[in-house]
Amino acid sequence: MSEPKIYVAGHRGMVGSAIVRALRTQGHTHFVTRTHAELDLTNQAAVRDFFAQEKPDQVYLAAAKVGGIHANNTYPAEFIYQNLMVQANVIDAAFQNGVQKLLFLGSSCIYPKMAAQPMAEEALLTGTLEPTNEPYAIAKIAGIKLCESYNRQYGASHGVDYRSVMPTNLYGPGDNYHPENSHVVPALIRRFHQAKLDQAPSVAIWGTGTPMREFLYVDDMAAASVHVMNLPQASYAQHTSPMLSHINVGYGQDVTIAQVAHTIAQVVGYTGQVEFDTSKPDGTPRKLMDSTRLHSLGWQAQVPLHQGLTNAYADFLQNH
Repeated sequence: MSEPKIYVAGHRGMVGSAIVRALRTQGHTHFVTRTHAELDLTNQAAVRDFFAQEKPDQVYLAAAKVGGIHANNTYPAEFIYQNLMVQANVIDAAFQNGVQKLLFLGSSCIYPKMAAQPMAEEALLTGTLEPTNEPYAIAKIAGIKLCESYNRQYGASHGVDYRSVMPTNLYGPGDNYHPENSHVVPALIRRFHQAKLDQAPSVAIWGTGTPMREFLYVDDMAAASVHVMNLPQASYAQHTSPMLSHINVGYGQDVTIAQVAHTIAQVVGYTGQVEFDTSKPDGTPRKLMDSTRLHSLGWQAQVPLHQGLTNAYADFLQNH
């Protein structure tokens, strides 16, 4: 069998670049990529031209407009519009050009705000979403449903097999360390690093430190993505159903925010006090993915938190 031509959309992002690394590790060499400047995925005509010209065999759809709570609250129209357009354009152009294998990457925010913990795939569409990122979550849910709908309509006739994976909180090389809109791990890496440089006596963390969160190293996420993409159709079908086909990708256990903060302080080499500002809000008490479905399909996370954070800090020092 000839080497498949693989299009990784969003290859410069944290997840997309990790997927390229994972595929290279497996010996794949035939990639097609475009930067945002070269191809605007919200432009339907441009996306159709690209697919007609390149004719990839497989697509990893890791391109998305992402941001923290502040960005989601400030630009809700951009978040829903751009993500819907990117997904619709890429998935349809892939179908129109004979792509049978596509993997769509979603987010754990697709689940209802009050979903039972750990969150199983079955929780999708059973309740109201978290208001702060609802537009983004709605777009991601639409992406899952696009994949399922193309499978249902064209699976038998055209061999279409489009799958979706939903990662938990990711961190690692290529993360966003922006002071205002980064997620908890990169934000803490940056703060503890700065505190070490300033020899600050203490670092204050918002809240009590008791909320539980799950963190997954991005190269684990990439390995899981490639694993799910390459599963035989029979085993994928055995563990999913046509209208509930997405797969959670989690580390499998969660830690408190306090544990994460202390681990990062240790990795960075910050020796001052870690304090908790209990006047500040805590957020959801617990967010953990139920990754039973993925475990049944033969994949488990490999990189423990301390090791992953050590790698992430090395990447931060090299690039910031």
